Amino acid sequence: MSQQSPHTMRVIARIHGDLTTKFGVPRQSGLVDALKSTVVFEPPYREAEALRGLESFSHIWLIWQFSGAVRDTWSPTVRPPRLGGNVRKGVFATRSPYRPNPLGLSVVRLEGIDLHTPDGPVLRVAGADLMDGTPIYDIKPYLPYGDCHPEATAGYTSNLPDRLLEVDFPERWLALVPQDRREALLGVLEHDPRPSYQRDPDRVYGLSFAGLDVRFTVAGEVLTVCQVRPLEER
Repeated sequence: MSQQSPHTMRVIARIHGDLTTKFGVPRQSGLVDALKSTVVFEPPYREAEALRGLESFSHIWLIWQFSGAVRDTWSPTVRPPRLGGNVRKGVFATRSPYRPNPLGLSVVRLEGIDLHTPDGPVLRVAGADLMDGTPIYDIKPYLPYGDCHPEATAGYTSNLPDRLLEVDFPERWLALVPQDRREALLGVLEHDPRPSYQRDPDRVYGLSFAGLDVRFTVAGEVLTVCQVRPLEER
């Protein structure tokens, strides 16, 4: 009989970005490249030497915790959102956050490394699918010769369309979004942040983004922003 050896995973860093809740986080990394984040190391790991050579890579792997989905139980099957939330697949055939170990794996673009900040070395990354504050357990360089497989098949997801919504963002509301955040916000909205089972055209949704409360409705394939206001005014 095999025995499991206990091991404590150490949080080495946390990511910081504009999405402070799970709602709106892209369903995969790289879908919204305009989303910019920073990886800030925890005090024991703020060592520039630990990053020596990383600057020569364009992309990195982040191994992280689904901190919003930690639970004591697990199910062998889950309902993938891309299948409408009504079809069950084996948990190990999905990227669902509800797993025996709530671990996520993402490839992000490394835009730069700031070695001398008040928080020690900081990584600037793009295209992350992590909410603000997510714990990171490890960082590894992405190696195209071993990690890239153009011949790979996509299983049951191969026939699913890459569906993007048309975003109607009136100028009066868009003007309240900082210029350097607009492309990222539009990308998040285009990818339809709603749960797959919600299709009520009269429902008003709220997205927390970069200190703003963005309200919108969706009718058919058109998402319409109906209000933008600072979060503190909620």
